[in-house]
This record gives sequence, C-alpha cells and structure tokens, in this order.
Amino acid sequence: MDSTVDDIDLKLIAALKKNSRLSIAELGRIINLSPSATRGRLQKMEDLGVINGYGVNLDYKLLGYDIEAFILIKVFHGKLKEFLNIINDFPEVIEAHRITGNLNVHLRVLSRNQIHLQKIIDKLIFYGDTNTFLMLSEIQKTNS
Repeated sequence: MDSTVDDIDLKLIAALKKNSRLSIAELGRIINLSPSATRGRLQKMEDLGVINGYGVNLDYKLLGYDIEAFILIKVFHGKLKEFLNIINDFPEVIEAHRITGNLNVHLRVLSRNQIHLQKIIDKLIFYGDTNTFLMLSEIQKTNS
C-alpha cells in the first residue's frame, strides 16, 4: 500500500475539516476526482491512520456549559500516576495533556457556572497546584 499523502489528499483533509458530513460525491467535486477515486483515497488514509475518526463539533453553551477554562496543574510529587488514573472520572474535562515544564498537566474543562468551576478546582487541588485561565472566545483559523 502506498503510504504517501499527496496534495490531493491534503485538499481532501481540508474539505473534511470544514465539513466531515459531506458525501463522497460532494468531496470528489471539491477535489476534482470521481466518487470511486475519492472513496479510495479516504480508505487509504483511514488504513494508514492519517484519518482516525470523524467527529462532532459541539456548542457547549447551548448544552448549559457557560464557562470554558484551561487549568494548568503542577502535580504533587508522587501523585502523577494516581492523577492520571482518576482524570477520566471528571466528566467536565474534555481534553487532558501531559506537558513539559514546571506545570506538567494541561486540562480543558467545561463548567455550568463559577460555583461549578470552583468545585472542579477544589477536587483538583488534592493532586497539585492549579492555575486557571478562563477562555473568553475561540479564534477561528482561516487556513486549513
């Protein structure tokens, strides 16, 4: 199997990033390929793991989450393994990353209000020192 991704594949990826619900025929029209050639390229990229899923972009405010925040944590010495095991118990955490530097965990969290955010932080401080940053708005990138 050819393991290279070319410019046409990159155009296909860009179209999917804009709208992953497009039909194979619509995608083919965008990249100037037949539906069967488009389907083949998609299948190749899925088989290679370049495309590993299709998702949904949610409006969290409409779901009742008015506050979105980033929390950086300096996990206490000896608590990292325990912390990594319990982080999935926090439904408010929608992204979690181990990072380099003094602060070794980065979380993206949702909360319904300030009191809810305070309760999340109160649970997290058992595992480390926290720094919380409220997201004001998301900057929409125009490039692919």
